[in-house]
Amino acid sequence: MTELLPQLHQRLEDLRNRHEELAALMAEPDAAADPQRFQQLSREFARLEPLVQTWRQLETARADLQAAGQLLQDDDPDMQAMGREEQESLQNRIQQLTERLQTLLLPRDPDDDNNIFLEIRAGTGGDEAALFAGDLFRMYSRYAERQGWRVEILSENPGEHGGFREVIARVIGPEAFARMKFESGTHRVQRVPETESQGRIHTSACTVAILPELEDIGEIDLPPQDLRIDTFRASGAGGQHVNTTDSAIRITHLPTGIVVECQDERSQHKNKARAMALLAARIREQRQAEQQAEQAQARKLQVGSGDRSQRIRTYNFPQGRVTDHRINLTLYRLDEVLQGDLDLLLEPLQQAHQAELLAELAQGQCA
Repeated sequence: MTELLPQLHQRLEDLRNRHEELAALMAEPDAAADPQRFQQLSREFARLEPLVQTWRQLETARADLQAAGQLLQDDDPDMQAMGREEQESLQNRIQQLTERLQTLLLPRDPDDDNNIFLEIRAGTGGDEAALFAGDLFRMYSRYAERQGWRVEILSENPGEHGGFREVIARVIGPEAFARMKFESGTHRVQRVPETESQGRIHTSACTVAILPELEDIGEIDLPPQDLRIDTFRASGAGGQHVNTTDSAIRITHLPTGIVVECQDERSQHKNKARAMALLAARIREQRQAEQQAEQAQARKLQVGSGDRSQRIRTYNFPQGRVTDHRINLTLYRLDEVLQGDLDLLLEPLQQAHQAELLAELAQGQCA
């Protein structure tokens, strides 16, 4: 039977005390006077609620197990049989609750609740790569629709024969980053192009980047003298305002050379705000990558590394197969995945990530 790691007991007690403290703070007469603070308290309380409830259920199950043990001391064989049956049932329940509790205790990524910026760029493969970038964007858009999220295209560079050379979108919805963060990396496609007369399979690739949108871009210092801001006329689909006003925005961060564009809105002000948010997310990602390289971690979480150069997945059209190379998962359900049934891949990735964290937790490496 799985036992709760000893180092977690004190942490659980601390979190239960915090849960009670939050309940008391929210019950104060003037608690709603400050809506922002009340929302923060409510959010923290909601995060702790399933953990505290599971901890209580585990304590109750353990007490019931002790009581069932008393039945084994009874002289009545029927009572002993009942005790053994209850013990087996309770031991199974305790194991399930312990595993759930340890999962709930895993370190939570502070960005998990955030919206994201989705960036897809065609790589090797020419026109076929651009078409594949279009396929990936449709796949993610369909998945977002299933989740009830909203997708806003910030900039796009169409391919000559369809698809995209590059497309950048903002995805707005609860836990968007939590669900999508393992999609960063190189995606490879194997299929026969429509223009291929010999029926030969071609291999093309696209890179995907998932960046969490910062709740407050103020945490990234962006002094005006470090920015060059250019306006230009929007291009591509967009209605009557296209090519009539200089509403599109391009911002260059001079110290790093990072360039972002936004041409989705008619309003120059809105485009600038979204471009600034994307720039802040890009700069933060670059700094985090540099810090990880400097730290030269002895062991890096493989599933969650987010390295854009890493080949993470192959989509094989002739065989209807999709393979995620990080967890050696192969599914012959390519059509369903491309239609937006991404949970077929995302849930095993989440489970593998949790298993890695649990292994570190067992070694006492997780805070």
